[in-house]
Amino acid sequence: MSETGNRLRKLLESPNFDPQNYVKQLSQQSDGDRDLQEHRQKIQTLADETAQNLKKNVYKNYRQFIETAKEISYLESEMYQLSHILTEQKSIMESITQALLSTDKDETSKEMQAAFPKETEDVKQRTLTSLLEKVEGGKNIMDTPGRHLVYNGDLVEFDVDNMAPIQKVHAFLMNDCLLIATWLPNRRGTVKYKYNALYDLESFAVVNVKDNPPMKDMFKILMFPDSRIFQAENSKIKKEWLEILDETKKSKVTKDKHKKEEEVPASPVRAEVSTNPFDVEDEEEEPAYAEESVDLSLEWIQELPEDLDVCIAQRDFEGAVDLLDKLNEYLKDQPVNQKVKELRSKVDERVRQLTEVLVFELSPDRSLRGGPKATRRAVSQLIRLGQSTKACELFLKNRAVAVQTAIRQLRIEGATLLYIHKLCNIFFTSLLETAKEFEMDFAGNTGCYSAFVVWSRSAMRMFVDAFSKQVFDSKESLSTAAECVKVAKEHCQQLTEIGLDLTFTLQSLLVKDIKAGLLSYNDIIIEATKHRNSEEMWRRMNLMTPEALMKLKDEMRSCGIGNFEQYTGDDCWVNLSYTIVAFTKQMMSFLEEGLKLYFPELHMVLLESLREIILVAVQHVDYSLRCEQDPEKKSFIMQNATFLHDTVLPVVERRFEEGVGKPAKQLQDLRKSTRPVRINPESTTSLV
Repeated sequence: MSETGNRLRKLLESPNFDPQNYVKQLSQQSDGDRDLQEHRQKIQTLADETAQNLKKNVYKNYRQFIETAKEISYLESEMYQLSHILTEQKSIMESITQALLSTDKDETSKEMQAAFPKETEDVKQRTLTSLLEKVEGGKNIMDTPGRHLVYNGDLVEFDVDNMAPIQKVHAFLMNDCLLIATWLPNRRGTVKYKYNALYDLESFAVVNVKDNPPMKDMFKILMFPDSRIFQAENSKIKKEWLEILDETKKSKVTKDKHKKEEEVPASPVRAEVSTNPFDVEDEEEEPAYAEESVDLSLEWIQELPEDLDVCIAQRDFEGAVDLLDKLNEYLKDQPVNQKVKELRSKVDERVRQLTEVLVFELSPDRSLRGGPKATRRAVSQLIRLGQSTKACELFLKNRAVAVQTAIRQLRIEGATLLYIHKLCNIFFTSLLETAKEFEMDFAGNTGCYSAFVVWSRSAMRMFVDAFSKQVFDSKESLSTAAECVKVAKEHCQQLTEIGLDLTFTLQSLLVKDIKAGLLSYNDIIIEATKHRNSEEMWRRMNLMTPEALMKLKDEMRSCGIGNFEQYTGDDCWVNLSYTIVAFTKQMMSFLEEGLKLYFPELHMVLLESLREIILVAVQHVDYSLRCEQDPEKKSFIMQNATFLHDTVLPVVERRFEEGVGKPAKQLQDLRKSTRPVRINPESTTSLV
């Protein structure tokens, strides 16, 4: 770069550069327009060089950008796996800790039982009775036989909404219910509490509340539709409340279950006593075969739950499902005994965890990069787990969000047609890829195909919303709208190669906007025609140059007017009025655009619009013929009327029939009813 260019660059790059002062000084120093043009060329050259340098830098770093993006993607995957591994390690450590604590607790319990004999029911009931004497309104609680005290202590109740302390309470946990009594601070004597509420153990659930200082050592009791929050004195007492409540609820459930089993009446049918001495031996051997044994001592079965945990943590979904298939195949013909049920229970919990992970993989919250193929892994494993309906639902929901995101990210260009090309390319390509992936993933689940058809219709509705907002709501010209609809139709036709025809859906969603567009443009043409008619002087057109005449001939030829040559005169004259020629071009343009937008539902709309437009021109010619007194002008008007009737209207009818596939009877009737007659110029009769 020259020295002048370097100085100019430094001047423009300086932080104190003021454009207004710079232009002012430049204007004062310049001798004339030539100096300003030269300086403008220098600035333009500098701008081009800067743009070129920026482009080179972008190209230089482009590969590095791609590699960085890939590394970020790999790192994201590795971090996700690491998170799973850490979670798994945490759960293993917690289970080991719980096992050690449970062992210590059992040993301590045995020592306590050896040191202190277990309290009898009478002692427990006497303890409960003495405590309930301190509760006002709690005398009737001991009426239930077998009820005894399990645990009790002071708690503070908090408001569920604003977490403000409400009152101090004392809770009495019994073997079948929980009593809440409020504290009476100013009461003297033995009565210290007042009855507040009594809950059956089966009517509520206990939930631990996470510590959030200063709110800590709390737990919640859920009773539909209400809930209450209590705070223990410290974390140790809170833990005791949670453990004892859980154990007491389980104990009651077990006791009720045994009670129901004991109440089942024995069968009244007497057993038949056999006199065969060999039957006695068979009856003795029968219990041995009552429950066939299943060999679950195989090493891979013993390690199956742990192997499933490892596969889930390492995101080895295929390996986890392979293990499940192997187990199902092994147990397929085996009898179901207690050990098999226990194994199934452990495995079912892992299946639930695996399903949750696969569902998360298909959730729209995950990255949508990679297209439909990125979901194949999770979908295939869900189908193998027998969750084809859920897999179908999540797959389609994922693709819907992906398509919607792609449409939203599409930059709205200044040119509507360019935007529509990009929109159609993105949407229909995504739809085609989704359909192919769906057909591949759900090939053996034909019941899911109806869900895909419904999803396709909803996706098409989303596309039409974006399409109409850009084409029809922005009041584009009819020619632009026609080109955009044509592009959408062509892209929609591509779906037929996979057996999916959404043309009717596209038409039904667009028909309302297209109808409004046709009627609006129809009104514009009618108004323009009436305006030209009001200024009509009935004079021949003079195009001034042969080039202009040749251009008009080409335009008329493209409109289908093949015999326009007979209406041209010497030099650059046309033996038609400007109004009739302009009407013909506008009329044929409207017809062509209307045929591009044509749907069967719009047949009568387009036909009536054409009829109204033609009628305006015909009525104007008829009125002029009847009112004109000059024989020469009357003859010229008659020539224009003949051009309309014998040339333009047949072309309109023929082109409409070619585009639609059936004749336009209304246009034929209109032409017959407006047939001009060869008349004496002196006459005032023009049409029959």
